[in-house]
Amino acid sequence: MARPKSLFQCAECGAGASKWVGQCPGCGAWNTLLEVPTERPGAAGERRGHWAGEAAARITPLAEVPRNEEVRVGTGIAELDRVLGGGLVRGSVVLVGGDPGIGKSTLLLQALARLAPHCPGLYVSGEESLAQMASRAARLGLPLDGLRALAETCVERILEQAAASRPAVIVADSIQTLWSEMLQAAPGSVSQVRETAARLVRFAKETGTSVFLVGHVTKEGGIAGPRVLEHMVDAVLYFEGDPGGRFRVLRAFKNRFGAVNELGVFAMSDRGLREVPNPSAIFLTGAAQGPGSAIMVTREGTRPLLVEVQALVDHSPLSNPRRLTLGLEANRLAMLLAVLHRHGGVGVFDQDVFCNVVGGIRVQETAADLPVLLAVVSSLRDRPLPPKTVCFGEVGLSGEIRPVPNGEERLKEAATHGFLRAIVPRDNASRGRLPKGIEVVPVARISEALEAAAD
Repeated sequence: MARPKSLFQCAECGAGASKWVGQCPGCGAWNTLLEVPTERPGAAGERRGHWAGEAAARITPLAEVPRNEEVRVGTGIAELDRVLGGGLVRGSVVLVGGDPGIGKSTLLLQALARLAPHCPGLYVSGEESLAQMASRAARLGLPLDGLRALAETCVERILEQAAASRPAVIVADSIQTLWSEMLQAAPGSVSQVRETAARLVRFAKETGTSVFLVGHVTKEGGIAGPRVLEHMVDAVLYFEGDPGGRFRVLRAFKNRFGAVNELGVFAMSDRGLREVPNPSAIFLTGAAQGPGSAIMVTREGTRPLLVEVQALVDHSPLSNPRRLTLGLEANRLAMLLAVLHRHGGVGVFDQDVFCNVVGGIRVQETAADLPVLLAVVSSLRDRPLPPKTVCFGEVGLSGEIRPVPNGEERLKEAATHGFLRAIVPRDNASRGRLPKGIEVVPVARISEALEAAAD
């Protein structure tokens, strides 16, 4: 079969060229020409007919469109099902990214093994041989009978095998190793990643096969390849945490079938990734709550979590003191320190301030504002917060403590883990039914929060 001809199109202005050149002839931008395949005659018509039948496309009111209930399949891994929104949706395409060695392939291999009895799957590897995959499955203690694997990188051959065997779930590990016969670019290039992903997405939607795509990440932490890859898929999941550490956090950054920012927690063991059903207890293990430590209740997706925020304040020998954070936003820390000085009367302008969220978790919500400030003041004064105390709340630029969503659920989570006192925004304390067994201290200003923390 003759290879289809290709054109090169500018990613900036869309101008075309018959061959690759360094500078776009249209807009003058450098290194923006990407290879795009040209369709053979009739291909567009065939695809339209396959997607919509022989009927011509027409405008349809959404009220007349039949709504089919989403059928979800449990993967057998509760934390993965939580991040997916309750299970795997038929015909969905999920992109899983993360640092090398963090557990992407391990998790998906475990999921395929548990799905095998009632939902046959196919593991396509472009990086490992069949012998390596079999050895890894045996090392993890997975049953080999229901696992099927294919060592192939050509997407046309992969789809040919998938059409013949008709698996319900396909894992492509990884998308950067796949290539299409329609393009002459090397595997992993922008055009190859975009074309192979488009072919797999089209196959998933046409056949109802669920597809997992494993994606490499760049040194900045983003998915390698074109940004359009994340727009094409239905869900984007990222592994967070230190690859050398014990715990792994799987977070949903995009999900068309569930909540975004949903969180799943795993622990790495010699038998692969193990679920952590109660992550609050894990993150609080060993928390002594000494000077510079504050326990907060954050909310990730639909789950409240108790995590420890630590701060270290020390005299700085530099003219510009350092402000460093791990798991928090550095720019927000600088803003909070200015609010603390202006409205709380506590200045750290000549001190280095280091803040860390224990356990490697990233806190992206504003409910961490109050715990961060209380931890900073605790470290500066070398006085711990009262024992069995939690806190949460957003701090405004005028020094007010603003409410955060789902305050009642956060307080219930704190009471469940034995905490006796909570410093919370006044509006959160006045809404809903407060749980029994925990003293709620409402505060409206940063000065009131500092007084409550000193009691």
